[in-house]
Amino acid sequence: MALVDFGSSDELDVGLKDEDAYADETTALTVDIPDMPGGNYRLRESEAIFSQLAQECCEDLFVDKRGLDDGDQKVILNIAGLHFETQLKTLDQFPDTLLGDPQKRMGYFDPMRNEYFFDRNRPSFDGILYYYQSGGKVRRPANVPLDVFADEIIFYGLGNEAMEQFRDEEGFLRDVEIPLPNNDVSRQFWLLLEYPESSNAARCVALVSVLVIVISIIIFCMETLPEFRDETDIVAPTATKPVNLSGVYSTVAPPGVMPTVFSDPFFMIETACIAWFFFELCIRFLVCPSKREFFHNLMNIIDIISIIPYFVTVVTELVTKPEESSGQNMSLAILRIIRLVRVFRIFKLSRHSKGLQILGQTLKASMRELGLLIFFLFIGVILFSSAIYFAEVDEPNTQFVSIPDGFWWAVVTMTTVGYGDMCPITLGGKMVGTLCAIAGVLTIALPVPVIVSNFNYFYHRENEAEDKLSLTDAVEQAIMADMGVKQRSSESLNKANGI
Repeated sequence: MALVDFGSSDELDVGLKDEDAYADETTALTVDIPDMPGGNYRLRESEAIFSQLAQECCEDLFVDKRGLDDGDQKVILNIAGLHFETQLKTLDQFPDTLLGDPQKRMGYFDPMRNEYFFDRNRPSFDGILYYYQSGGKVRRPANVPLDVFADEIIFYGLGNEAMEQFRDEEGFLRDVEIPLPNNDVSRQFWLLLEYPESSNAARCVALVSVLVIVISIIIFCMETLPEFRDETDIVAPTATKPVNLSGVYSTVAPPGVMPTVFSDPFFMIETACIAWFFFELCIRFLVCPSKREFFHNLMNIIDIISIIPYFVTVVTELVTKPEESSGQNMSLAILRIIRLVRVFRIFKLSRHSKGLQILGQTLKASMRELGLLIFFLFIGVILFSSAIYFAEVDEPNTQFVSIPDGFWWAVVTMTTVGYGDMCPITLGGKMVGTLCAIAGVLTIALPVPVIVSNFNYFYHRENEAEDKLSLTDAVEQAIMADMGVKQRSSESLNKANGI
């Protein structure tokens, strides 16, 4: 570009006509500005002319275009005093970003220095420029904090795809799209029962569910106490009737009256708990987004299994006649054992407990290690039970009369439990027992650190999920603040340039 004397607009017109001979048409930059008092006329005129020149001829101010192909021009970027130089075609790969869009980056152009100036974090720009040079790969510089680099991604407008790539690289959890019902009423009930963190009402419903589960588990345990059992209990029969103690409930019925399950106070409390479980399950099934996915959820399967024994018990009591009950001891025993499935209700707490969810994720991720542990124990049990049998076979007082009898001893010894109910007598047997204990320690010690590592991974990931939510909120606030800053900067720039 030729040097331009801004002394008058007429001389500027003549200079532009001489220099822009290769253009299709000339640009008139004369601006009609009224006389201003105070002697500031020529200053105002120069500012207006220069602003119009910068807007219309900004691409000519980079470098002389003559002799260069489109995109081979060099662009100078000043990041808070640190200069970067790259080709225009490198930035043009991503036209939707701040640096790739000529209209967006024009707001940061400094015509006096023939460069773009950004008052941003300088170390972060190494990763931003690498994004353009690599064709879309996001790499955070090691000395830049996570939140600072996230703000830079937002400022330079790299887009949601770059932000998701950045989160994946840094180990953040992906935002899982939560399926919700289309109906507004169904959506409200689904959030109320399935997502306790959605509202205060949902938290209250979750608290009620936890209390009901705890009460149900307490009742399940208390009804097995000897004070609360009678001689008709098939699961745990007693030789004598329970003694009626003052203040203690006894299920012994009055003379001539046959006790039934329906008269049991524990059964009444159980009925109230089942009513809540059944009501909650039905509502969730009616308002769920997908009926098919509802039955694929493990927690829903546990809910169904935990209430089935109650209805089996009720139907059994209704169809069984008192005079026929003596001939159906076996069937009733099986049904009573089915009632023990109620213990699965404790897993319902995992719906509201992050700790149980972490434990389940750890076990699921460690299935291979658990399989190896069981396989190693199986080999050790076979080897050492055989060895202890042949070491003790000549001893008349030995407890190891066969190899299968040694299985229990080998399992207890390798797991370092050591009940002491079976122990070797001979010197050879004690040597085998010593080797069995040492082998058991080594066998358990090998895969356990991997399982512990998986638990630590899921535990820390769960904690970082809360930090990710905070980061997401900060990112959204940064977007809003950045939009406001851009709007104010644009107004200030227009005002300073006389536009």
